[in-house]
Amino acid sequence: MKLVLACLLALGIPGSAFALYGDARPDAPELAARGEHQVGVRTLELVNRDQLDVLSIDARNPAPRYERRLRLEVWYPAQLSAGQQELTTYRDVLGAGANDPKRPNTPFEFQGRALRDAPASEGRYPLVIVSHGYPGSRLQMSYLTEHLASHGYVVAAIDHPESTRADKAGFASTLLNRPLDDLFVLQQLSALSEAGSDSFLAGHLDVQRTALLGYSMGGYGALNAAGAGVSAVASSLVPGSALESRRAGNSVYEGGRDTRIKALVLFAPWGGRQGIFDQAGLAGLRVPSLFVAGDQDDVSGYRDGIRRLVDGAVNAERYLLVYQNARHNVAPNPPPPAASSHPDDFSAYAEPVWDSARINNINQHFVLAFLDQQLKGLDRKAYLDLTPLAVDGKWSLDGEGRQQADHSYWHGFKQRSAVGLEWYHLPAAQPAPIP
Repeated sequence: MKLVLACLLALGIPGSAFALYGDARPDAPELAARGEHQVGVRTLELVNRDQLDVLSIDARNPAPRYERRLRLEVWYPAQLSAGQQELTTYRDVLGAGANDPKRPNTPFEFQGRALRDAPASEGRYPLVIVSHGYPGSRLQMSYLTEHLASHGYVVAAIDHPESTRADKAGFASTLLNRPLDDLFVLQQLSALSEAGSDSFLAGHLDVQRTALLGYSMGGYGALNAAGAGVSAVASSLVPGSALESRRAGNSVYEGGRDTRIKALVLFAPWGGRQGIFDQAGLAGLRVPSLFVAGDQDDVSGYRDGIRRLVDGAVNAERYLLVYQNARHNVAPNPPPPAASSHPDDFSAYAEPVWDSARINNINQHFVLAFLDQQLKGLDRKAYLDLTPLAVDGKWSLDGEGRQQADHSYWHGFKQRSAVGLEWYHLPAAQPAPIP
């Protein structure tokens, strides 16, 4: 038994559950179940040439340029041959940037349920572009990216240069480049999806049905990429007035909305508390958006942060999932075993109150329901029209398991499992009546 546990830990597999990240617990809600598609995964390298190197601006060189190299992990519905298994090894690092002796970059590995370089299966699938936190990595939410691919989505997660745990650098780069990276990736994947591109994505991607999914600073970037212009406060934080072109009211920005973006999923989005988005900027968001938050978020803030973003985006249909007593880590994988050696590495993944695997399953359920409705046109109203406080839901079935008229328990949740959660739905042009 000791040998088995040692092997599991070496692979980054949670030994207590004998399962991989994203596997459904017995109490997982209904849509956390794996989908019908087998999953492939590939790594892509993209280069965005002649970009402003905002971290090198000085008096002698006010507009330095460089090649911005983006590494993507792409999950997709795949065709596996007989005997092949959906199993791969991901390689990531812990830490908070290069050359930090107090918290050095520590490589680690973990297993995932996807087959490396598998052929794509027939069909055209909606696109989900994933943007990590600051710092973070493209592998930070593999439990969710694999899950969505198994349900018929192509999911592309970005390593944002100067913003990963391996290469964290000045914050101005993240402020400027997050929305630009998202839009560049959308444009590049659109080209790769065309017939004759020689890409495995050719003929398999429907970029007219695209969602942006962001965590923390990734949420900031997704908001701005989709139409929420930044404020003067944000612009003042980036040298050379480089962020002016992304401000609310800028005619080029306002006229450059990418209509392929049909939905946003925003985990603990940053910028509300800090004044990065003002009322005019938030009013520019018109894309249906799912916000996910902990009501004790001490990074983005809840009432003065995430709630401010939700309340201000009055022209977008909004959903809000709240984890009671959770802080900022409502998005990532559970902490890997290697993180146990440093408290800061552990706390970058873990929640003090919630079990991370439980959060992962709940996220899988709600994100899938939301994206199915927005990108595929499926009727997921039963999963999205809920009693605001989960604890107020009533379980009322007859002896044959049929729902009674007063049954109001959260749809898709097992009896006694919908606790510690809140859910709000705000149609566009409706003020937020959230208590």
